[in-house]
Amino acid sequence: MRPLLFSLITLVLFSCNQESNNTTDLQNRIDSLELKLADTYKPGFGDFMGILQTHHSKLWFAGQHKNWKLADFEVHELMETIEDIQKFQSDRQETPLMTMIIPPLDSIAKAIEQKNAALFRTSYRSLTNACNTCHQAVEMEFNVVTIPETSPYTNQDFKPVN
Repeated sequence: MRPLLFSLITLVLFSCNQESNNTTDLQNRIDSLELKLADTYKPGFGDFMGILQTHHSKLWFAGQHKNWKLADFEVHELMETIEDIQKFQSDRQETPLMTMIIPPLDSIAKAIEQKNAALFRTSYRSLTNACNTCHQAVEMEFNVVTIPETSPYTNQDFKPVN
C-alpha cells in the first residue's frame, strides 16, 4: 500500500510541476507576442489625414461628374478611415473631434442617394468647413482644407460608366 501511495503522491507532484512549467512557457510566449505587437507598424495621424484628403478630393470630383456610385464609394472610404483613426489613434486629442465630420458625411450620403447635385455641393462645403473647424480646435489651423479646383488624379476618369 505504501509504494502505491508514494507513487500516487509522486505523480501528483510531477503533474503540478508540469502544469507550472506549461504556465510559465505560455506566459513567456504571451510576453513575447505582446512585445512583437508593440513594435508592429501603426499608421500615424498624419498618414490618416493624407488618406482623408485623398478621398475628400475624389469625392468632390465624383459628385461634380454625378458619378453617384463612385461618390458613394468615397463616402464609405472616408468613414472607414475615421473608424481606423478611432481604432489606431484613440489616444490622440484630435480623435474624439473627428465625429464632427459625420453629420456632413451623412448629408452627402443623402444627396448621393437622391442624386441631388445641389445638396451634394452644399453638404460638401459643410464637410470642408468641419475639417477646418476641427483643425482650428486642435491648433492646426495652418492645415486649411479647400474644395479642389483640379484633380491631382490624372489617371482616373470621374465620369460615370454607362
